[in-house]
Amino acid sequence: MSVLTRRAVAELAGTAFLVMAVVGSGVMASRLSPDDAGLQLLQNSVATGAALVALILALQPVSASFNPVVTVVERALGILDTPTALALIAAQFVGGLTGTVLANLMFGLDAVTLSTHGRAGGGLWLGEVVATIGLLLVIFGTIRSGRPDKVAYAVGGYITAAYWFTSSTSFANPAVTVARTITDTFSGIAPASAPGFILAQLLGGGLGFLLIRALYPSVATLPAAFPAPDRKVLS
Repeated sequence: MSVLTRRAVAELAGTAFLVMAVVGSGVMASRLSPDDAGLQLLQNSVATGAALVALILALQPVSASFNPVVTVVERALGILDTPTALALIAAQFVGGLTGTVLANLMFGLDAVTLSTHGRAGGGLWLGEVVATIGLLLVIFGTIRSGRPDKVAYAVGGYITAAYWFTSSTSFANPAVTVARTITDTFSGIAPASAPGFILAQLLGGGLGFLLIRALYPSVATLPAAFPAPDRKVLS
């Protein structure tokens, strides 16, 4: 299997499991705590953050972005070439949709049901901009300061918190946003609401890139025990 194929498979599998964690824990939370929205969000956020830590730890040696905005920023920083970035983004979208279908089926739901959960408005879009900037700052700030081994914990902790401090509950990921349009459950988003969220995420991605370049203009020299921050595949 080629290096690029391995990277794409890792992104597909990782994004699928991430979305299963988001959607599946949302369904479970709504069934276990049907009358307590706050408890549902807590259950959903903790499950998602924990899954992110585990998935990044497992797949980081191959490829563990699980997010088209992160991959675009990696391309802009020169970490990836264009064909690789495009292949990984395609895998992320396929993985996200696959994860939603599997989550729906696990809980006895139709494989695909368009969400009726509308999410629109300036406050929610601003929340997505803020969530995406913060996510990029956490990822690339950790990597470019010479601590790539801490990325999993930083990202998992940030996403768990961002569920609560952003008005949008921090989707911060176009592939996950699209995937969540095909589940009419707690974590779903109506297809008509998805474009606004994705545009906000892309805007956050651009602003996050500028912030990263301003704060971390160069990559720290890493101790010999650490992999280079742009090395994502075991040889």
